[in-house]
Amino acid sequence: MEWLEASTENCPVQRALDVVGEKWTLLILRDAVNGVRRFDDFHRHIGLSEAVLSDRLRKLTAAGVLEAVRYQEPGSRSRNEYRLTRKGWELWPVLMALGQWGERHALGAQSPGPVLDVRHTDCGAPVRVTVQCDAEHTALSPRDVTAQLGPGARRQA
Repeated sequence: MEWLEASTENCPVQRALDVVGEKWTLLILRDAVNGVRRFDDFHRHIGLSEAVLSDRLRKLTAAGVLEAVRYQEPGSRSRNEYRLTRKGWELWPVLMALGQWGERHALGAQSPGPVLDVRHTDCGAPVRVTVQCDAEHTALSPRDVTAQLGPGARRQA
C-alpha cells in the first residue's frame, strides 16, 4: 500500500489538528507554556474575545491538554486557573519549532533578534528544536530519513 492509498481518517497530524489546529488555541498554548494561567491574563495578552477564549479553554481542558484548577482570592468569587498537563507540555517542542520557523521565515530581517530568547539553563547556549536519530542522536534532514506506512495505516475506502 502506498501513501495515496492510505486512509487519512486515523492520521496523527489530522487528529492533533483537531485539538490544537486553530490559531487562538496555539496562542493560548504559547502563553500557557510561558506561565499564563488565568482567564483575564490570556484575554488581555492575546486579545481574543471572551467567548472564543472560553470555548478554546473548554476544548483544551476536555482534551486533557489543560487542567482547570480552582482558586479564590480574598473577597472574590472562585475561578479557574488553567495549567498544562503532561499531555499539554508534550506540545512544547511543537511550539518551539513553530517559533523557530517564525523567527526565520515570518519575521526574517524585520527582527533584530529573537522575540523570546530561549537558552539552556546549565550552559546558556541557545535552544533549537531538531529531528534526530534515536540511536545516534545526530540531527537529520528530510533527505536523511525514509518514511513508510506503519501498522496503524488503513487502506482508503
